[in-house]
Amino acid sequence: MPASPDSAALLQRIASAIEDAGGWIGFERYMALALYSPGLGYYSRGDRQFGALPDSGSDFITSPELSRLYGRALARQVAQALRALPAGTPHEVWEFGAGSGALAAQLLAGLADEGVPVKRYTIVDLSSALRERQRLTLTEHVPTQAHKVRWVAQLPAVFDGVVVANELLDAIPVVLLHADGHGWFERGVALVPGSAASGTPVLTWADRPTDLRPPVDDVPWPPGTVIELPRQAEAWMRTLAASLRCGAAFLIDYGFPAHEFYHPQRHAGTLVCHRAHRVDADPLEAPGDKDISAHVDFSAIALAAQDAGMDVLGYTSQARFLINCGLVGDLADADLRERAAAQKLITEHEMGELFKVLAVASAGFPLDPLGFVAGDRSHTL
Repeated sequence: MPASPDSAALLQRIASAIEDAGGWIGFERYMALALYSPGLGYYSRGDRQFGALPDSGSDFITSPELSRLYGRALARQVAQALRALPAGTPHEVWEFGAGSGALAAQLLAGLADEGVPVKRYTIVDLSSALRERQRLTLTEHVPTQAHKVRWVAQLPAVFDGVVVANELLDAIPVVLLHADGHGWFERGVALVPGSAASGTPVLTWADRPTDLRPPVDDVPWPPGTVIELPRQAEAWMRTLAASLRCGAAFLIDYGFPAHEFYHPQRHAGTLVCHRAHRVDADPLEAPGDKDISAHVDFSAIALAAQDAGMDVLGYTSQARFLINCGLVGDLADADLRERAAAQKLITEHEMGELFKVLAVASAGFPLDPLGFVAGDRSHTL
């Protein structure tokens, strides 16, 4: 698939960043430019990333687009957490990276059904295109509650409430480390010599020595190993911890605990790209035209939360979490088409096992979350 004109413009911007940095930038910075560069990055210029089929112009599907029952089950967990807030505290939900707005609509409807309507629903999203799509989704599906939604670009210094982040952490830029059998190097991006002068820059991998190391030191990494470090995701967790005065956060994404994430059998890393519902492994090709993501090291995120003073309330598979939150009962009342779609949320070879749910909360928050009453795996983090 040929690169778009926007990708060509972004490539020039990336080339300038590389030249300004002396000929090399770390992959962490490259990923940030490819995904979030204003006006040209993947999440900054379009609103069609999310959808069921490639003929819609979309690149991948997320759980809320797959089935409304996802948000219905999650709403029960959010409702329980909202009820645990101190008396008199307004019921507020904060969603990071709301995508198409489908989950926000499902949660607003589900919370109303649970008898726990929210006073305000805040979406933290930088993309103006996605914000507009979210507005349209909310107006169409929950017209009587759309007025409760507001958009912000960052967290306030202090807030109370319940946080939801569905497939956010995987899109936060990561550091790449490469082992050559003798030592570790940070993998970055450079320009093929002479390509910038030709008017069409060509990107290439380039490694530099580094003091960074994997968080495990007893793994026999084979030469050629490439792994990711979630430095920015850990920083995001610390920022959330500093702002969330009273409440809980539920983070849903694909990933593993550290002992599975940093395993010699996973020596090629987890970095992956999505475009038109196809997967590829070349993030340097057509930047801005494709999603770039990496699986989540949930141990690192949980430790970052604990180090910042938060409590870890639970960790389990998406399948177990949704079943604990009543999805099986919802399936019994659904039609055949809806059942077939929702089954993918909990089937092991689909999304049920690869996706995990991590719950954290402000210190001492009085919540025994129903999503983890059976099958909690916190001991594996």
